[in-house]
Amino acid sequence: MQFDVWAPRTESAVLQTADGRQPMERDPLREGWWTAEAEAADGDRYGFVLDDGPVLPDPRARRQPDGPDGESAVVDHEAYTWRGDWAGRGLPGAVLYELHIGTFTEAGTFDAAAERLGHLVELGVTHVSLMPVCPFPGTHGWGYEGVSLWAVHEPYGGPEGLKRFVDTAHGLGLGVVLDVVHNHLGPSGNYLPAFGPYFTDTHHTPWGSAVNLDAPGSDEVRSYLLGSALAWLRDYRLDGLRLDAVHALADSRALTFLEELSGAVDALAAELGRPLSLIAESDLCDPRTTTPREEGGLGLHAQWNDDFHHCLHTALTGESTGYYADFASAPLAALAKTVTGAFFHDGTYSSFRGRTHGRPVDVTRTPAHRFVGYAQTHDQIGNRALGDRLAATLSPGLQACAAALVLTGPFTPMLFMGEEWGARTPWQFFTDHTDPDLARAVRDGRRREFAEHGWAEEDVPDPQDPLTRARSCLDWSEPEREPHARVQAWYRELIALRRAMPDLSDPDLASVRTAYDEEARWLAFRRGDLRVAVNLSGKPATIALGGGRHRTGGGRVLAAWEPVDAPGSDGLLHLPPESCVVLADD
Repeated sequence: MQFDVWAPRTESAVLQTADGRQPMERDPLREGWWTAEAEAADGDRYGFVLDDGPVLPDPRARRQPDGPDGESAVVDHEAYTWRGDWAGRGLPGAVLYELHIGTFTEAGTFDAAAERLGHLVELGVTHVSLMPVCPFPGTHGWGYEGVSLWAVHEPYGGPEGLKRFVDTAHGLGLGVVLDVVHNHLGPSGNYLPAFGPYFTDTHHTPWGSAVNLDAPGSDEVRSYLLGSALAWLRDYRLDGLRLDAVHALADSRALTFLEELSGAVDALAAELGRPLSLIAESDLCDPRTTTPREEGGLGLHAQWNDDFHHCLHTALTGESTGYYADFASAPLAALAKTVTGAFFHDGTYSSFRGRTHGRPVDVTRTPAHRFVGYAQTHDQIGNRALGDRLAATLSPGLQACAAALVLTGPFTPMLFMGEEWGARTPWQFFTDHTDPDLARAVRDGRRREFAEHGWAEEDVPDPQDPLTRARSCLDWSEPEREPHARVQAWYRELIALRRAMPDLSDPDLASVRTAYDEEARWLAFRRGDLRVAVNLSGKPATIALGGGRHRTGGGRVLAAWEPVDAPGSDGLLHLPPESCVVLADD
């Protein structure tokens, strides 16, 4: 087979296989590339030696059997026999479920996670959104310090394990989205600088030098990232990619990397005959992220909506520190604004940033499913000092209200694993760095960060302590007992309702109507012939819903957390404390 590597600054390159070493030749057609032919089969180990240095793993390795520091291994993707064809699942009408392989089960493997996918089918979600699975040092971690962007973390099950997981999910009708990180690589096991200008000092990021998207040599770097993205979608039959922190991609070129990526993914979707989706994490509040390319946008298919989360979180918890300050003074008004306009910061002043932020969304032209709405994510839980979920402090009633706002709201809903039963297990930041100096730096840095916000160092979990990961694993016995069983039944009811009622998947953001009372702590919104009301107060609320478009009577209750009567002819809804209801016009 042919082995290729891009190493433009190298004077000599050697291929090492089980049969020994052989010199590589410069590729006359590709500047900076080296090539060699050697006998190799699936699973065979190999590496590259540059200028008589140590054996290095292949930047485009499909497998790292011994982790990021070991030799690479050949993967024959044709060797896996898929169980059947897969037509794909697009984002319109989707319900996403964010899942971390390493803590979804105690075993922390693809196969163990696959055994639990039946739970997601019963829940009613349509897509599993996997957190990153690229190799990283050690066994356990979040995955955002991955390296070898074409390979799969071996302790999870490697390439074959991921294929089995995707195959099982597709057999159950579930789409699979994978979180990929293009804005930085982990500091440990990252050998890319030895090969070429994968990073540049032209820009700087919170993780150091930026990935080289626009400096000399960036054509090949962009090709590396594009090739990786397309390989996940093609070789593993994934249905989409979630792009981590795209606002941190420093790129001054006229044709940006994200626009180039979206074009390549759309072309691959046409070639494969199934929908493929790109979902951005972005804090820019910029509608151009998901505006079609032909209209001057980047052409991504959806973006996470942190503004909606922050409004909802402050309304539920009353928290007002850090970035929550912008939303906390009038959280229900902020929530009403995001439900009808997507972004809270649409050209408004952000006290957290100290400047004006965001841009308005044209709600008459932008379908609501381009925005992903959620009450909890790995970031919003795990980046808290104790990794505490909403269920740690909120009553089941308030959890039910959060679920109602997410699952009946206009955006593509997303849940974080265990949320559906009000899991009490925390989800904490954990690492397994093999470099003791790096492990110490991460631990001390995290404790210093939270000490600035009043936390005692001894109260902040040690990321390197195996118990931190163990505490973060889901407790699958919880759904069998109260109040978890009731919360889970409510999630199932709402998801089934979303699937059954076309108004709840209507992409027309401009048609959403809201009403709220900040002091009384209730909010109601209308979507077509359906009305949703939540009472976040500890007291009963009386809500004047008024007449519906076609309604002459009081309507009917489709779902309610606590027993509630439909409004009478006066249009008044009497909603119990910390409860919610979904109503249909007669």
